[in-house]
Amino acid sequence: MLLPVIMAGGSGTRLWPLSRKLFPKQFLSLYGQATMLQATAGRLACVEHYAPLIICNEEHRFTVAEQMRQVDLPHSGILLEPEAKNTAPALALAAFQSLAQHPDDDPLLLVLAADHVVKDEAAFCVAVNNAISAAQAGNLVTFGIVPDHPETGYGYIKRGQPLALSDGQGELFEVAQFVEKPDLNTAKAYIDSGEYSWNSGIFLFKASVFLAELKQHSPDIYHACQAATRAFNPDLDFIRIDAAAFATSPEDSIDYAVMEKTNQAVVIPMDCGWSDVGGWSALWEVSDKDEQGNVFRGDVLDIDSHNSYVYAQDTLVASIGLKDIIVVKTKDAVLVADKSRVQEVKHLVESLKASDRSEVLHHRDVQRPWGKYDSIDTGNRFQVKHITVKPGAKLSVQMHHHRAEHWVVVSGTAKVTNGERIFLLSENESTYIPIGTTHALENPGKVPLELIEVQSGSYLGEDDIVRFEDRYGRTES
Repeated sequence: MLLPVIMAGGSGTRLWPLSRKLFPKQFLSLYGQATMLQATAGRLACVEHYAPLIICNEEHRFTVAEQMRQVDLPHSGILLEPEAKNTAPALALAAFQSLAQHPDDDPLLLVLAADHVVKDEAAFCVAVNNAISAAQAGNLVTFGIVPDHPETGYGYIKRGQPLALSDGQGELFEVAQFVEKPDLNTAKAYIDSGEYSWNSGIFLFKASVFLAELKQHSPDIYHACQAATRAFNPDLDFIRIDAAAFATSPEDSIDYAVMEKTNQAVVIPMDCGWSDVGGWSALWEVSDKDEQGNVFRGDVLDIDSHNSYVYAQDTLVASIGLKDIIVVKTKDAVLVADKSRVQEVKHLVESLKASDRSEVLHHRDVQRPWGKYDSIDTGNRFQVKHITVKPGAKLSVQMHHHRAEHWVVVSGTAKVTNGERIFLLSENESTYIPIGTTHALENPGKVPLELIEVQSGSYLGEDDIVRFEDRYGRTES
């Protein structure tokens, strides 16, 4: 049976400031109401499949689990990569894990990126179902997106000889060549020839076939990942592997490690309104527009703008006479860019990294497994946070060496551990946590707990936490 493998890694730097290292684009609602991860898992209802296996890194594990829980979508586990090694090692982990989970089966792995848009889900399902027989026959199937314009941001696949599908449904071709992202004139030539598709990064193959081809063409990756998965370590929703063994694996993509070397690669055309949303101009292209070609999200007041994208996260954004302009306003950053130059956002992100700016890492709203906090204000020796704790959730039992805290409950009920005392606080009640005092915060109720926390002290960094107990198994803040 088919096992979807959803790859939820990546940083999405070209969609900064909305996408951040600790909360990248796959966890955002960029197209429709669902997040991109939720939409990816949700479009699988048309095929018979095991619950999907999700791959992500340690930093994103609780976000993945929470987003799947929010929409009540089951999964087969969240496989954690100790470090980013590109797609070939990640898929090797998934293939070994799938065979361990289903020892009496050789699952067909449907490899999907969590950060793609698919506008025509019916066409997506038709292409996937048409590909099943080819994958069952031992082919490594990739899906070539039918292009509608010359695109320099995608790789391309050149189709070879046509092949026959056993059930006679759809088209199937040999892969003649994978080609890198072209310049504009080359992209136009590809489109004019009618022989090329965009490389979607979507695959379908038997787990055993992929591993056999990986072992033949990239044995170092195969053996490192085999060693890393000999003893899976389950932890809540998460599946951990041997980090030391995985560290020995080379870093490589599935295209370079396997698909460009195998003689079993085939391509099926897919015309489904696909986009990898690689930047703000791509998001503008796939979004619904008004009569002047504008996309407005949030509280936007506009006069006479054309072909522009304006995103207002938390405040009013007013615009006049924009043309081909991107404006993105979050709580802590504003991006204004010419739509033709948004690929340069990645250079801005590099500058932020070089300056050690927090805006490259996370939003002012920071997600935690127990809820979230919003850093409302920060100054010399003080910080103010708005904390939201989910029903039934509890922060770790902890203490701080350098700061004291004042908690004021805004709504809900707080169960507080403050030194030797354990007590309840209701709306408009407060407590003071001195420096060095062991403390904990829990929401025993059925509605979210909202409180204001005022920190004061000589050092207010998130790493000033000594944890004594933590139900989420965290070793870092």
